[in-house]
Parts: sequence; C-alpha cells; structure tokens
Amino acid sequence: MATRELRDGTRMPALGLGTWKSEPDEVYRAVRSAIEVGYRHIDCAAIYQNETEVGRALTDAFQAGDAKREEVWVTSKLWNDSHAPEHVRPAIQTSLKKLQLEHLDLYLIHWPVALRQGTELPRAPEDFLTGGVPHYES
Repeated sequence: MATRELRDGTRMPALGLGTWKSEPDEVYRAVRSAIEVGYRHIDCAAIYQNETEVGRALTDAFQAGDAKREEVWVTSKLWNDSHAPEHVRPAIQTSLKKLQLEHLDLYLIHWPVALRQGTELPRAPEDFLTGGVPHYES
C-alpha cells in the first residue's frame, strides 16, 4: 500500500476505506474485508453513526491476526456540534470507546462550521453558532 510522508516523518496510507453511509452489518463486513485484502487506513466519523461496528470490525481483525493495530491508520472526525473546547474531549473519548481504540492516528474537524450542541444536521439558521467558536489564547 502506498503511503505519504507527513512533515514529522510519520507515514500515512495514501488510500483508505471510507465508512460514510454504511449500514451497521455492511460496514463491519467492509472493514473486515478491507483489512484482509491489505487496506491499512480506515476513515470514520461520529456523525456516520457506525463507529461501534467499525470498532468491532477492527478489534476482530486485530484479534484474528489480519493486521496489528500499529499497522492500521484510523481517522475519525469531530462533529460540528462539539467545536467548543469543553465538548472536544468528551467527543473524542466517545469515539475512542466506540472504536475500541486507545488512540486515533488522525482526528479532524469534520466541517469548519459550528453547530449548536445536539444538532445532527442543521435545518434552520438557529442551528448554526453565529460567528463560530471563540478563539482562546493559550
């Protein structure tokens, strides 16, 4: 599998399996099959609502010896209702628990649009946080 080198020297698989719009049983089989045939990058997100099944597939693949955890790059994404600093840690902890992982290799902001806490998909202007999340100095 081809990789791309990041600035810090980490190598990331260039091709990955996306899990968006995958039904629970379908995504389990897809992840297991992908790892069996050599995929080493699995892309998921909290909003896909299938991280539990992806996690079960990853755990089963690791236990079956299809790949080692350190060989598989797992990407997940922070949903738009959790951009506020106090919501980020609980969001990633939930993803890690569902994925049955101790760490992610890449955690992205899904979209650069902030939504009100609890908003799955925006349906009205008031679902959006006006002006986004404030910038905090460290």
